[in-house]
Amino acid sequence: MKRTLTALAVVVAAVAAGATWYIHSKQPMRDGQVQLAHLDGAVSVRYDERGVPHIKAQNEADMYRALGYVQAQDRLFQMEMLRRLARGELAEVLGAKLVDTDRLFRTLRIREHADEYVPKLDHQSPAYKALEAYLDGVNQFQDSHPKPVEFDLLGIKPRPFTAEDTLSVAGYMAYSFAAAFRTEPVMTYVRDELGADYLKIFDLNWKPQGAIGQAALASNDWKDLSAIARISHDALVEAGLPQFEGSNAWTISGSRTEGGKPLLAGDPHIRFAVPAVWYEAQLSAPGFELYGHHQALNPFASLGHNMDFGWSLTMFQNDDIDLVAEKVNPDNPEQVWSNGQWVTLQTREEEIKVKDAASVKLTLRQSPHGPIINDALGAAAGKTPIAMWWAFLETENPILQGFYELNRANTIEKMRSAGAKIQSPGLNLVWANAKGDIGWWAAAQLPIRPEGVNPTFILDGSTHDADKNGFYPFSANPQEENPARGYIVSANFQPVSPTGMEVPGYYNLADRGARINSHLADNSVKWNLENSQALQLDTATDYSKRVLKPLIPVLRTVVTDPQELALLEQLSTWKGDYSLDSVSASIFNQLIYQLADSAMRDELGDAFFNNLIATRSFDVALPLLAADGDSPWWDNRNTPAKETRADTVKAAWQASIAHLKATAGDDPKTWKWGTLHTLTHGHPLGSQKPLDKIFNVGPFAAPGSHEVPNNLSAPVGPAPWGVIYGPSTRRLIDFADPAHSLGINPVGQSGVPFDAHYSDQAQTYVTGGYVPQHFEESEVAANTKGTLKLVPVK
Repeated sequence: MKRTLTALAVVVAAVAAGATWYIHSKQPMRDGQVQLAHLDGAVSVRYDERGVPHIKAQNEADMYRALGYVQAQDRLFQMEMLRRLARGELAEVLGAKLVDTDRLFRTLRIREHADEYVPKLDHQSPAYKALEAYLDGVNQFQDSHPKPVEFDLLGIKPRPFTAEDTLSVAGYMAYSFAAAFRTEPVMTYVRDELGADYLKIFDLNWKPQGAIGQAALASNDWKDLSAIARISHDALVEAGLPQFEGSNAWTISGSRTEGGKPLLAGDPHIRFAVPAVWYEAQLSAPGFELYGHHQALNPFASLGHNMDFGWSLTMFQNDDIDLVAEKVNPDNPEQVWSNGQWVTLQTREEEIKVKDAASVKLTLRQSPHGPIINDALGAAAGKTPIAMWWAFLETENPILQGFYELNRANTIEKMRSAGAKIQSPGLNLVWANAKGDIGWWAAAQLPIRPEGVNPTFILDGSTHDADKNGFYPFSANPQEENPARGYIVSANFQPVSPTGMEVPGYYNLADRGARINSHLADNSVKWNLENSQALQLDTATDYSKRVLKPLIPVLRTVVTDPQELALLEQLSTWKGDYSLDSVSASIFNQLIYQLADSAMRDELGDAFFNNLIATRSFDVALPLLAADGDSPWWDNRNTPAKETRADTVKAAWQASIAHLKATAGDDPKTWKWGTLHTLTHGHPLGSQKPLDKIFNVGPFAAPGSHEVPNNLSAPVGPAPWGVIYGPSTRRLIDFADPAHSLGINPVGQSGVPFDAHYSDQAQTYVTGGYVPQHFEESEVAANTKGTLKLVPVK
């Protein structure tokens, strides 16, 4: 027995030692010396207490090569997954369940576009040479180090990263902005299958002459569109990778700040994931200094600042995708009517490799209006081809050069010039400098559509409605420079062009922006880092009040239970604040879902209903529906009686109370928002047990909600609510003292499991904390925890 126990102990110790060695072999190296090919001189990489690298090089090429190397050792798996998602190659490592996602992304032609686009670039430009150096650093790390643990688990064979991968990821980011896939099918269905009365709550101008008629789409075509919207939504959710959703940014001139210089605030709203979207790094070379937030496979910071200037981003949310229903030749299904003649669809054959299964053959078709997105459904596609016109595929879009210049834009003129080169996706660039200037530019190339065409609906490809008459000049885009009011707010609401032209888009409601604006408009306040934090962390808007105002009188006539009446009165005085201990927040969130479910599911069916509640069109519709007592939506088509608003509101209230009791207990005191509204940062492998315990981070009780400044948002649905997106960082730069800016990462700087910086900021983030972004040499030195020296190969 003693010998057996001894042997067992030896085995256990050996396994533990092996596991320890294995985990250690995967960890980033943040101290020591490494030889790196193609360097002209030594590069110093000092890591601070959060694992942020501060890179000092003797020239830009070495600087970007070092960035690629250190970002790869923290984020190589993220880089791999993003390029596979964008290029339709996930099924090769994740199996057959990702075939639909791969088929969708192949159909979008991102891969094909990138492969054709890269050879056309100026390979001698400073921007392209910087990209080459960066990718060389990524590949040198990959070639010389053990594979990430995720590569081992999935059987991923490393291959070099290329410029085509970088441009493909840019295409994925552009697509993740696009709301057309999820919105246009359901809006067209409401118009053509339900009618104008049902469309009123969406606040749209109904122009039947501006798009396809009712007879153009058959029932199978509606099923196609519903399935495409579902695949589009699921592809972004299931991949466990960042998706851009919205954002806040504002800048305040020195006349309104405590320090007398401009102040910049920004918190882009992006789907939460592990690792987080941003990789922080301070880059330094002769003539260049920047503290930046970088995306995977992009050497240029998407957010950044230095002692002279800084900027943040929000989504423009302009409509840069049109879905077009083509008219098919009855004698030849491979032809469509365009410009007065039958045109043969272009075809392309591709193959999707599938792990542990046969490859899937794919035929991609294209009409004069763009790729046929039905091909994402394979053999199950209906008869009517739906084409996609997408600005990302149709514009020159020198986005690489644009961001290279953006990283160096210390004057209004340079910033305006950089913005003009960012054509898709549409972005709001909010900028300030230490000299005192502030500005905002909506960067996108906006198409000129025929007069009267409403691109919210699917367009008719057999007419000229789907044509584009060129693009508007950048000077016509919404923008402001040094406005007299002394501040600028960008929060995804609909902007106004200086020319007065229409800018179609899928904009967020004005409530969040109005909340921020109401604070910044107070001339008695002098702004600093402290009160700016409070504004970024604000958890209220007037949206709930707008929804509840017409409903409270109705509820008072249908609620009779004394305990429920007490809850109703609490709800009637609720200020719309989503604090952790709010019970009214939970009741309201459950009520709006039940209200939508009771009023809309019967008309739309499950698929279109689920698509609708995931769009911004639902946010627009809800307060308008609540206020319209005569809306046809109130009647339940599945019953013989004709229900009224009071009937449907009563049913929604009763269902809400019953669900909260079943979920959180009979005592309403247990229905607190922080108990039911939680944040878990999900890893691509964390959807499977027990891997979730290893890779995911959370859950955490989460304040805030949808469309409040602290926009920690969960999908519309029944409790409990899992937060899926929110501020991807919160940054504050006061140009009276730009060296002492503040920021936060939602999880941690590293994407390597078991690393000390994998999740070390998660608790600070969710509780509203900020950390310093070290910039000055003395503070970087004082906070250095390790120094990695990269030296040329001898």
